[in-house]
Amino acid sequence: MTLILALDFGGTKLAAALVNIGSRKWLRYERRLSPANADASTDLEIMRTLIYSLLEDAKPAAIGVSFGGPVDASTGTVRLSHHVGGWENIPLKGLLEDEFGIPVGVDNDANVAALGEHRFGAGEGYDSLFYITVSTGVGGGWILNGKPWRGAGGMAGEIGHMVVDPAGPVCLCGKRGCVERLASGPYMAQNVREILEKEPQRRGGLRGGEVLKGLVGDNLELLTGQLVSEAAAAGDDLAKEVLYKAAWALGVGIGNVANLMNPQRFVLGGGVTKAGADFWQVLQRVARETALPEVDFEIVPAVLGDDAPLWGAVAIALIANPKFVNE
Repeated sequence: MTLILALDFGGTKLAAALVNIGSRKWLRYERRLSPANADASTDLEIMRTLIYSLLEDAKPAAIGVSFGGPVDASTGTVRLSHHVGGWENIPLKGLLEDEFGIPVGVDNDANVAALGEHRFGAGEGYDSLFYITVSTGVGGGWILNGKPWRGAGGMAGEIGHMVVDPAGPVCLCGKRGCVERLASGPYMAQNVREILEKEPQRRGGLRGGEVLKGLVGDNLELLTGQLVSEAAAAGDDLAKEVLYKAAWALGVGIGNVANLMNPQRFVLGGGVTKAGADFWQVLQRVARETALPEVDFEIVPAVLGDDAPLWGAVAIALIANPKFVNE
């Protein structure tokens, strides 16, 4: 039995899993939330606890790591985390190889999830795909000619910061009208809050966010992207308006990427993509209208769910160990 250890350093959670090569079922799996005040040392110590709990006396042949932030995949160095402090220029690959004495591969979570869906999920059998995750942020990862494509500096796939509305609201990155500023969960919640605060007359009836207010007991700070989706499904016009704008922004981004790179498939993962049929209809229509008529592509939901980064980490581990090139 040849084992692979897969690790996922997310913004709010840490997960580790052990799998036998050739299997599509975890042998063992551990997951833990990252504390609110966590830093790199905290997360590394938690992950170390998860790893040793999984391994017991077993020794894996390789380790694959998905990291929620910019990574230099060529060296396995984490550049930083947007959610957890202290990760600046941490040589994660080197740290793990020194401790466990086996090959390690490290990449950012969008690239790794793209690999996971390509090898084990919605991208099986396709030579080119663009994976997009829509949750706390919006990121992307490329598979071209069956292999990951990271760009010259490892920054390929940043669809979240494609500008689709130059007159739109300001994003965390400083630009206006980015896909992420309109389509990510936290920003959708923020957009609803801002509308209700600026237009208090909209507080009455379904049109004014009555369902939204009911879901959070009038405490708008509790709003999330998921609750916006639920309120839209229940008929709240304000929630529907914000969700429509999110689907529109993502559709424009996808249509432009389809024109530019012409992948066979767009695979969408993350919490916002569970927003319901209306979201998907708008997304599909706008993407199709934005792309040239002769550009063929499909937009499909990811099938690996929250485990896409972990399954991608398995693929990264296989790449890291030359013995498994043909596995």
